[in-house]
Amino acid sequence: MASSNPFSDPLRFERQVRPCALVIFGANGDLTKRKLVPSLYRLAFERRLPTGFAIVGNSRTEMSDEEFREKMRASVRQFLEESPFDEDVWRDFSRGLHYVSGDLRDPGCYQRLAEKLGEIERAQLTGGNVLFYLSTQPSHYEAVVEGLGGAGLQRSEAGGWRRLVVEKPFGHDLDSSRLLDHAVHKVFPEVDVYRIDHYLGK
Repeated sequence: MASSNPFSDPLRFERQVRPCALVIFGANGDLTKRKLVPSLYRLAFERRLPTGFAIVGNSRTEMSDEEFREKMRASVRQFLEESPFDEDVWRDFSRGLHYVSGDLRDPGCYQRLAEKLGEIERAQLTGGNVLFYLSTQPSHYEAVVEGLGGAGLQRSEAGGWRRLVVEKPFGHDLDSSRLLDHAVHKVFPEVDVYRIDHYLGK
């Protein structure tokens, strides 16, 4: 009888992930610099990312794509664990790094993000697949979800999937977590919502 443990499946890490874009809200924060981008680089080093994979960082800080790439390069070199820094791998990986600045409560931020995702979809053939990662202060979660919904970013015209990852803490008590759940479900169905601890995600 086959084991019910998904981590015992020998094909689990051999399956090809579909091309997609990952949007990181809070891309100028410690979590992105210390954990998220170094871990994504490691996946690239191990050839576990699909061709066409892209990352779009967002924060209020004004930055060009190239400035964001240089900042993430320094972070990967400083915080990378258990994998060497390979210049050729970084060159390929960094081509998929993009940046959109903007305040999370400004609808214009999400319009610019939609435009950037459209460019990436056409250039890197992501099929409209996007993962939105909330690496912000918990007080911003609801504003981001509302902004994504207001810009229609929870749906893909190309038929791709759209998913939301929410870092802990998800509320500070039962009542607040239920209120946040309600706000999230107004935009994303439960099947597309992932509540995680980044150490488990890593």
